[in-house]
Amino acid sequence: MKKLISALAVALAMTGVQAAAQDVAEMSDLEYAHVAYTADNIDIRYAHLALALSTNPEIHEFANTMIRDHTAVNEAALGLLDKLGATAQDNAFSQTLNANAEEIIAGFVKLRGAEFDAAYAANELAYHKAVNELVENTMIPNIDNAEVKALFEQGLEIFKAHEVHAEMMVKALR
Repeated sequence: MKKLISALAVALAMTGVQAAAQDVAEMSDLEYAHVAYTADNIDIRYAHLALALSTNPEIHEFANTMIRDHTAVNEAALGLLDKLGATAQDNAFSQTLNANAEEIIAGFVKLRGAEFDAAYAANELAYHKAVNELVENTMIPNIDNAEVKALFEQGLEIFKAHEVHAEMMVKALR
């Protein structure tokens, strides 16, 4: 069951992000803002679930880091949008990310203990790898506004550190 849920989580995380990279390259800065806000909120949801379902202190530490960092980036993004007098624009890609997250969460809630921990860690690693790749190679090169680009670059530095932390967590749970 653990391997099935881990495989499902990884597959769903990767499918939603990589399949639409070409479409994402054509989006506006305001659509990028919505995708980033959505991706952050999804990871915050995963982290709250981890706090509720896991008893592993390392999982809790990671989850609390996800909540803190993703919340801070979202607050900075909302502040920048407010400063620019703009509103993030919902789009099909954000909706796909949310739909995939619902499926992942449905799988997670069936797990407990080490099975949950391994699935959560694997998903966090896959999710950060996929989103970081998309942000670095597709979004940032196509962002028009310098302030928006700078915020994405700052966020990417933080989320690359999350990826490294998730990779260490996956290895430790093997």
